Amino acid sequence: MQTIIEYITKNNIGKYEENVSISKYTTYKVGGNAKLFVYPKNRDKLILLIKELREKKIKHMVLGNGSNTLFSDKEYDGVIIKLDSLDEITFKNNTVKAGAGVSLMKLSYQAVRRGLAGLEFATGIPGTVGGAIFMNAGAYKSDMGYVTKSVEVLTPNLEVITMTNKELNFHYRSSFFQKNRDFICLSALIQLRENDKDLLQEIVDDRKKRRLESQPLEYPSAGSVFRNPDNLFAGKLIEDLGLKGYTIGGAKISEKHANFIINYNNASGKDIKELIDLVKDKVKEKYNIELKCEQEFVNWE
Repeated sequence: MQTIIEYITKNNIGKYEENVSISKYTTYKVGGNAKLFVYPKNRDKLILLIKELREKKIKHMVLGNGSNTLFSDKEYDGVIIKLDSLDEITFKNNTVKAGAGVSLMKLSYQAVRRGLAGLEFATGIPGTVGGAIFMNAGAYKSDMGYVTKSVEVLTPNLEVITMTNKELNFHYRSSFFQKNRDFICLSALIQLRENDKDLLQEIVDDRKKRRLESQPLEYPSAGSVFRNPDNLFAGKLIEDLGLKGYTIGGAKISEKHANFIINYNNASGKDIKELIDLVKDKVKEKYNIELKCEQEFVNWE
């Protein structure tokens, strides 16, 4: 890693940290150490960094808020790139352009305060804009695919292009980026619409109250673990199996909401993964339904 650190310093790429516990950067609060975290100052520095990492054949990945990822407990022998500096937010008429590193919750609240509707569903999603586009994050029968007009993308050839909504192939919890991982979201243009700001705030407040009552927000988790099968609710299937409160190590199926797995007592990544696998097996055995995980599994190979 010393060579890449020298390159980062020489080319003023941005801040970096060595031997960092990934658990500090994921909402599950699990994960082994990463050899290097790098925070490029801007997109030009990001391009320089990725070019160098590829030339040197160094393993690397981009991480948002770690709110939908489950890392293994072993060391990540490579570079984790954080796009925190891509944090510009520009409102213009009924659109907003937001950098990949912008907090989706922060952006959603700003839109509500301006009387702009479309992002109320996201006020409880603790991800970045880039991560939310990647996962096509959603709630309350809406998602990023409904509001994203276009995305600035860094291609595998390290060119910046603009992709339209149609090209991004948004579907339920999936997008173009999940199948084309060498493409990186740099910013998104989001289409909103005018509405009464007090009415929007009421909707947001009501949903926040319901989340607090129905979700185990007091514990580390990564939100809903499984996608809902067609016309069914994953949480209901899990609850009907009597699995609420079931534990493996420090990981537990929430007693508040069966589609949440919580880190309630210093869980390891292995504890959570084993619990996810157990739920999938039990649901398959009982209902012959293959539950699909919403979360990304990183560094398990």
